[in-house]
Amino acid sequence: MVEVTADQVVKRFPRGDEERAAREWRALTLLAEHAPGLAPDPRSLDLAAGAPTVVMSRLAGAPLRGCSLDDEQVMALAAAVNELHAAVPADALRLVPVRPGQQGDLVAQLEKWAVAVHPRVGGPVGRAMGRGLRWLAKAGLGTEGASQVGPVFGPGDGNLANYLWDGSRVRVVDFEESGRSDRAFELAEITEHVGSWVEHPLDVPAFLGHFELTAAEEARLWECRRLLALVWLFLLAFDHEHIRNPPGTVERQADRLMALLAGGPVQPRGRHLGESACPETR
Repeated sequence: MVEVTADQVVKRFPRGDEERAAREWRALTLLAEHAPGLAPDPRSLDLAAGAPTVVMSRLAGAPLRGCSLDDEQVMALAAAVNELHAAVPADALRLVPVRPGQQGDLVAQLEKWAVAVHPRVGGPVGRAMGRGLRWLAKAGLGTEGASQVGPVFGPGDGNLANYLWDGSRVRVVDFEESGRSDRAFELAEITEHVGSWVEHPLDVPAFLGHFELTAAEEARLWECRRLLALVWLFLLAFDHEHIRNPPGTVERQADRLMALLAGGPVQPRGRHLGESACPETR
């Protein structure tokens, strides 16, 4: 449960969910020390409460999800991500555990879904799943696979709803899945999240153009984008159980995955819901 007041935010986690609360607190304290102003300031942590609780300052700004971002906002988003990745010094980052939902976790989950879900899905979505699973079997991603790229601090959630535009800069919230990661994986988390394309597609080439990636990071970025697109295809195939996206979203995701597997540009058939700009900042 999240309680928002005029100057602070209180997050209460389910009983027994101390790990997510601890990750949130660790991220807030690290960023307050090494990148002040980028994220909420930590105020208090209570892991002994019936509902583990984190209290933080409230940031001004409007979420970027669902917005048609202009060049200034894309640049500000990239600047915030760059700052976040570079914020935690190497000696402190070595002490941060690998974030949940990294490569190894996703591959293990996909292997389970391949048995339990894929046989029940037909049509273009089933074909895209099959193509993606065949790629996965040959890709050699079963291990963590990031030894040739440097570590960064990762927020753990690429949803643009967690990036707040205040009219001049972008700041970041929601760190309950945060931890040590790498730039390629974290950038793929943003570009392949359904929130980056289902309404007003993020200009991915413009966004990625603000990052100076090594050759190893460039190669890994393509692999991570394919991996995460496959994960999202399975997730969206379950959407009929709790509908949260427009009709046809899973079919559009199948197109995205097939384009990524082909190595071509991903140009989703945009379901532009009007010419929405970002809402008024608050």
